[in-house]
Amino acid sequence: MPGIAKILQGILRYRLIDRVHMVEKFQRIRENPQPTSVFFTCMDSRVLASRFMYSSVGDNIIVRNAGNLIPSAENFSYDTVTTEAGALELGCIRNNIRHVVVCGHSDCKAMNLLFTCRHECHKPEGTPLQLWVKKHGQRSVEKFSMLSPANKYLGPVAFQAETTQRTFEAFIDPEDKFRIEDKFSQVNCLTQLQNIAGYPMLKDKLANDEVRLHAMWFDIYTGNVYMFSREKKRFIEINEENLYHLITDAESKASADFIVHGDHGVYSEIK
Repeated sequence: MPGIAKILQGILRYRLIDRVHMVEKFQRIRENPQPTSVFFTCMDSRVLASRFMYSSVGDNIIVRNAGNLIPSAENFSYDTVTTEAGALELGCIRNNIRHVVVCGHSDCKAMNLLFTCRHECHKPEGTPLQLWVKKHGQRSVEKFSMLSPANKYLGPVAFQAETTQRTFEAFIDPEDKFRIEDKFSQVNCLTQLQNIAGYPMLKDKLANDEVRLHAMWFDIYTGNVYMFSREKKRFIEINEENLYHLITDAESKASADFIVHGDHGVYSEIK
């Protein structure tokens, strides 16, 4: 089904199958929505974050852009403000959302492009996409340059966490399963946490553990979703075996109790 017809047919299917249930959910949460996260991910059409999170209306504030990049807060002004900063304010400041997630993915076209032109980040010319990834991906390039091909870019490499006093180490793809561009994508994902931590409006919340930063990574070829574990210093697959560890690692000082959700047989965190 070509072109706009596919979109319109999809909307008709939504009207027939999902609309009534969606409206019921809208009514339940419209006065007091309580999203779990501000979730930054890529605009790639193959990445359906709401699908692999099994999320519904009101669960997350999702922001998509090319390469899941978070512009640095340096030189922040009227001329440089971006929607990513606005999403952080809307979520963490105005709605007190506690979790911020940056989710990258394999075969990311934006990251592939940045990797190709990584030695030209200082050049202020290019296409719109080239300028976007060069301007906001330079820190990722610098981080990746700290890795050595001698050990297959394993690392470790250090990243800033929620504050300048907190850092964590990362080993990149210890099993050497992914292409070099995908390793770069994982480094980029972790680098964005440092960019987020640089926003002055989040400083106090980050210092007081009122906002926590997390990195995830989606493999489009297997459908597996990974989350970075600061204890294990690497991305690990999100599955039943690793779930409790990932919750405790992510929550740190907070409660990590969970129950089994009756409808879908998946774990749900108790706040």
